[in-house]
Parts: sequence; C-alpha cells; structure tokens
Amino acid sequence: MPDGFDAPNRPGAANPATSSDRFEARSYTVQPGDTLSGIAGRYGSSVGAIAQANGISNPNLIQVGQRLNIPGASGPSAPATGSRSYTVQPGDTLSGIAGRYGTSVGAIAQANGISNPNLIQVGQRLNIPGASGPSAPAPAPASRSYTVQPGDTLSGIAARYGTSVGAIAQANGISNPNFIQVGQRLSIPGGSAPSTPSGPVTGPGPVRGPSEPGTAGGVSVQQLRAIMPNLSEARANELLPHLNSAMAEAGINTPRRQAAFLAQLAHESGQFRYMEEIASGAAYEGRADLGNTQPGDGVRFKGRGPIQLTGRANYRAAGRALGIDLENNPTRAADPDVGFRTAAWYWNNRNLNSYADAGNFDAITYRVNGGYNGKASRDAYYARALQVLGG
Repeated sequence: MPDGFDAPNRPGAANPATSSDRFEARSYTVQPGDTLSGIAGRYGSSVGAIAQANGISNPNLIQVGQRLNIPGASGPSAPATGSRSYTVQPGDTLSGIAGRYGTSVGAIAQANGISNPNLIQVGQRLNIPGASGPSAPAPAPASRSYTVQPGDTLSGIAARYGTSVGAIAQANGISNPNFIQVGQRLSIPGGSAPSTPSGPVTGPGPVRGPSEPGTAGGVSVQQLRAIMPNLSEARANELLPHLNSAMAEAGINTPRRQAAFLAQLAHESGQFRYMEEIASGAAYEGRADLGNTQPGDGVRFKGRGPIQLTGRANYRAAGRALGIDLENNPTRAADPDVGFRTAAWYWNNRNLNSYADAGNFDAITYRVNGGYNGKASRDAYYARALQVLGG
C-alpha cells in the first residue's frame, strides 16, 4: 500500500434500458472525469445497458478515450449551447458545478486545463462548455466562525458545515490541512448550520459513538454483519459505536460512501479480525521513507488499525490531525476508538469520498492498495454493501 499503509499478510447485471427500442444507438468517447453512471444519465440510458452493449464487465472501470456505443440514447440531456463563465465560490466542487450546469466534470476539466478535478480555487474563473444554465443559482452564504476542539479534523469540520477542506484552508491561510490547533479560531466560508450540533469528539481517550448502534446516519449491527458475515454479533456490538463515530466525523455519511469504506475495511482487516499487522514490523526497520529513523522504529510503528497505519511519520501525521499523541503511544492505533479514526483520516486525506460518490470503486482500491491486489474480494464486499445499504 502507498504512503506506508500496508495490509496484513492475507490474500488480498444490470437490466438494459427498457426504452432502447425507441432510439437509435449513439457513440460517445470517454472524457477525463467521466463515469458510466454520468454518461448514462446524460443520454437517458442505463449503466447496465451501456455495459452490456460494450462488453464491460466492471462498470466502475472505463478508460479516457474509450469509444462507447450508447444504446437507447435519447441525446445528451444538456446539449452544448455555447460556453458560460463561472467564478468558483467557497465550498464549490467541480462535480457540484457540473451538476448545476448540466455538463460533466471531464468537460469542464478539459476546457480549463485542469489536471486534478479535485483541486479548484476560490475565485478561479471557469469556462463551462455546453452549459444549460445553473439549476440553482443561489448566492454563497455568509461565513461562520468555529473554534477547534480536541479531536477535530478539518475534513470533519468541513463536513459538519457543508463546505470543503480547501475552502476553509484558503480562508484561514492553512498550508497543511492535516495540522490544526485546539483553540484555533476558524472562519468557515459558505458554511451552513452544523449538521451535528452535539459536542466535539474527544481524544485520546475513548470516543463516544452514537447513543445506539445504527443511529445518527450510521449502520446497524444487522447491516454490518450482513456485509461481513464472519463477524460475530458480540464483536459487531463492541466495534460499531467507534466505527459509526469515525464515519460521521469523516463525512462518510451516504450509502455509497459507507459501502465503499466498509468494503475496503472488510478486505484489509479480514472482517475486523486483524487490527494489528501479523508480522513483527522488523522489515520496516531503517525505512526513512516511513520516517523510521530511530532504532526499533520498525517494530514500534508496525501496521495497526483496519487500514494499517505504518511508520513513525504516518503515526505522527495521523496523531496531529486527530489530536492524539500516537507517536509516543503507537499501540493506541490498534484500539477501535482510535483505529477507525485513523482509517477515516486516511480516507479523507486521499479524498476518497469523491470517488465513492462517483461510484469509482476501482480508483479507491488503487489508492488504498497501490494496485489491485484482492480486487475480487474487495468488489464482492462492495457489491454486498451496496445491496445491504441501498447505495
């Protein structure tokens, strides 16, 4: 796995569109940022129909430049009507802008030379090709103020106020979004009322979960065990409050996000059987790329947590982001109240919610694993989780 995250030593039909007989097939070339579901939506077809017509076995994996036959296409829902101009506001995302103007992330990125669709700047002027006019041209709300509490992360604050990490970082001159200080006063641009008015999560002690499993937007014991059938009911009841709390903190709060997150964790941890790497960690000794510069660092900072945190530098970064001194207390990363939070930190640090929202599970697998090891297992968990959670 990249960036010092290593897994334990374990092996890693849709129906065609019913209206396809009413329209002739069309041809479409995949653009950067496209998803099969987005293409299907634009052309009034279905993911299953397009996948079947093009022999695609994994609808989450399409290639830029790939030529697709679109059966049952009624024509794109937002035909090009000339470009419009738009200035990025606090809290904006490229996918949100594309949705408002009836175009695609790939089209906007291509028109503006954007290599990373997840990185746009407040005040940036965008050319919107094929724009049909904004569906909800509401002005950005006024800024709010927030004081950082113990256990806060910038991603958690952003999720609570309905804005983005980038917008808050830019508004407050924060160069490292993973490093904020307790007591720091933040301006929250474009912030709505907080979605969870309860008090902040406290750490490094035990983290309170929801009042009962499955509440506050989390998953239930029954759902968790349906996704991970080898997980005992007693173990599920023990872990669930910490899992739900971490997901809430990180904005993993929709069925698609939760399904993707739980599928990766199920594979990485063997259905929560492994919260610490089986090997001793001696193989990491002297790994400067992991920050292991002191004698004994390899064993001391071995992989821990459901997505395994590995190396002194990663323990330090996660600890700073979560307000927990993991560098001096590394075994805490194997405890459920901390381990699920480090997994959620890793998830948000790589912006994996955006890929979950787009249904691009293969991209998540690559960013978690550094490749596609255990792909069949991960995909099976994901399909089951989507079915259980209704994603």
